[in-house]
Amino acid sequence: MSQQPAPSVAAPSNRIWTIPNVISFIRLLGVPLFLYLLLGPHHDVAAVIVLAIGGTTDWVDGYVARRMNSVSRLGELLDPFADRLYILATLIGFTVRGVVPYWLTGALLLREAVLAVALLILRRHGYGPPPVHYVGKTGTFVLLAAFPVILLAAAVPAIDSWAGPIGWGLAWWALGLYWAAGVLYLAQTAQLLRAARTVT
Repeated sequence: MSQQPAPSVAAPSNRIWTIPNVISFIRLLGVPLFLYLLLGPHHDVAAVIVLAIGGTTDWVDGYVARRMNSVSRLGELLDPFADRLYILATLIGFTVRGVVPYWLTGALLLREAVLAVALLILRRHGYGPPPVHYVGKTGTFVLLAAFPVILLAAAVPAIDSWAGPIGWGLAWWALGLYWAAGVLYLAQTAQLLRAARTVT
C-alpha cells in the first residue's frame, strides 16, 4: 500500500501587506505607547493592558500566518524583531522604575549579547541566523506573559501576594528556557563552523 506524500509547505512570499504583518506592525506601535504609559504618567494598569496585548498578538500573528498560509519573508523578520523590541523596552522600563532587579535585566541582555556575537561569526562564514528553536520561542512567550503579571503585582498592592509569585515564577521559567535555547543556538553555531572547516 503506497503512502500519500506529505502536503507541501508553501515557501515564504514577498508580500508586505498580509494580515500577520499588519498585526506585527500594530505590535511595534505598542512599544512606544507602553514606554510612555510606564515612564511618563505612570499609568501602570494601562501599560499592563498594552503589554498583555503585545504578548498575546505574538502568538496570534504566527497562528494566523500558518492558518491562512500567508507566511512572508518580511513576517519572518518582523515577528522576532517585535519580540526582542518588546522585551528590550520592557526591561529598560522596568529597570528604570525599579520593578525588576538589575540582575534579571543583565541575565537576559547577556544572553542576547552572546547570540549577537554568534550571529556575527556565522555571517562572517557566509551563514544566516540559525532556525528559531521551539525552546526559545516558548521562553519568549513565557517572558512576555510574565512581564504584565509582574507589573500588575507592583501596580496593585492588593493582589501582590498571589500575582507576584506567579509573575516571578514565570520569569524564572522563562529565564531558564531563554538560556537553554541560547545553548542550543551556540551548539548549532559550533556545528556549522565545524562543517565549514571540514569542507575547506
